[in-house]
Amino acid sequence: MAPTKKRNVSSELNLKRAKIDLDGVVERLLLSRKHANDVFDIFEFLQSEKEKDVLSAVSACSRLFSTLLERKDLFIGKLPGEEEAINGYDAEEKYRIFMRHRYNSCLEMLLEHLNHELHEVKESALCCLMKFAAGEGQHPLEDMDWREHYSFPRELIQAVVDNLLSKTTDNSLLISRFQEYLEMEDVRYYVISSIRVNVPKVMEKTKGAVLSVYQNNVFSLMSNINMPSQKSEMTNFMVKQEANHEDWRAAKLLDHKRAFERMWLGFLKYKLPNSMYKKVLVILHDSILPHMSKPTLMIDFLTAAYDVGGAISLLALNGLFVLIHQHNLDYPDFYQKLYNLLEPSVFHVKYRARFFHLANLFLSSSHLPVYLVAAFAKRLARLALTAPPTALLIVLPFIYNLIRRHPSCRVLIHKPGTEDKPLEDPYVMDEEDPAQCRALESSLWEIKTLQKHYHPDVAKAATSINTPLSEQEDDLSKVLEMTTYELMDRDLKQSQIKNIPLEFETATELLKGGGDVLKQHFCLV
Repeated sequence: MAPTKKRNVSSELNLKRAKIDLDGVVERLLLSRKHANDVFDIFEFLQSEKEKDVLSAVSACSRLFSTLLERKDLFIGKLPGEEEAINGYDAEEKYRIFMRHRYNSCLEMLLEHLNHELHEVKESALCCLMKFAAGEGQHPLEDMDWREHYSFPRELIQAVVDNLLSKTTDNSLLISRFQEYLEMEDVRYYVISSIRVNVPKVMEKTKGAVLSVYQNNVFSLMSNINMPSQKSEMTNFMVKQEANHEDWRAAKLLDHKRAFERMWLGFLKYKLPNSMYKKVLVILHDSILPHMSKPTLMIDFLTAAYDVGGAISLLALNGLFVLIHQHNLDYPDFYQKLYNLLEPSVFHVKYRARFFHLANLFLSSSHLPVYLVAAFAKRLARLALTAPPTALLIVLPFIYNLIRRHPSCRVLIHKPGTEDKPLEDPYVMDEEDPAQCRALESSLWEIKTLQKHYHPDVAKAATSINTPLSEQEDDLSKVLEMTTYELMDRDLKQSQIKNIPLEFETATELLKGGGDVLKQHFCLV
């Protein structure tokens, strides 16, 4: 075993020497230009299969090329080929051309490492690339032909975004690390622009087919973009421009909003995975619509999302509701679509609480026609006949609130009839149009039926309809999130009564009772 131990010790020493050597290589490169070829030693470690070697090389590259950028020791302008640099350039220019080519090679390797299998390598490469981006912003390597983009390194940011948006690897963790750079106004603006370029280029190649991994990466990056709401908030820039910021698009809130809007519309026009619809719709009304120049342009996406069905349809109606009430969108079929979402499965889906919360919001207006409110109340009452107790404790107060807001619907409670012969219910359950379902001609006899429900809380809630309803609406927030387990646990706690009258003597000891002899000889405490 001794020889093996010696080999292990020697390999550890080699690793330590490697790190020392890399630091020494950087020192030599920065002190004297005659050691320029030593940069290839760093690249050798950068391409190593060992994680420690790669991380050390990334650190060395970061220090080396950041210093060369500050010194302006990299060639500035259109870069000639290395063969062209042999003639027509002095030694100073040849050195700068040589190191500029090495810098470009370093960027390529770092971009490749954004797809490395180890997250530590990915993160290190990303931080190094963004450090170079900041350096290029302060010390541009290209002659700016037009002032619109000032000295921001657009090409480098585009390359970083292209690699973050991998088609094969889930980069959500790396993208979350990238979020700190998105807090900078100029980085955010050019990342948005880069996404706009990348998405159609990738999606058009697949003719719009669903690319789950890629689209999840795009959504992760886009959803991490926090837009400013006021111009005064735009103070954090990665690149400090010498020129006036007022003429720079990255410093204008209106240009940010336009680019943000085009980015989302460009992404949402393609077919998405079903799970992606939910993710987008959940953040739509808070994080997307408020920052769009024309929110009504989202109508096509919301209509397509509604056609998917299920919980996605409900979330899509939430977005439509925001457009109707806040942006004057004319959408006459909104309430008909909401009415058709009322089916037995709504009591069992994951989004049940959210559904009834939003439905309560949608039906809160006192200006809705009576026939429409009556249709919703009647349909919910019919569905209540087969609903679980937890759902009934939501549905019954929901119906009562509808009647409170619209007193004309009280006719559903006080419908005249004969006690001897029950009337046939004219309500048409299968009718999709609430205006044609004849709800106002019917009554809420279903609630009367629920007064004999096996669960006492449901029966008690159903009996409330026998007395005049109070003007104060019931608070639904207390029951929206209630689960079957919570309901059973509450009932068990309420039923724990210590003193219950019984027809027999309760036993406190084993074999107690039955006579003195049994008690004397067989009682076990």
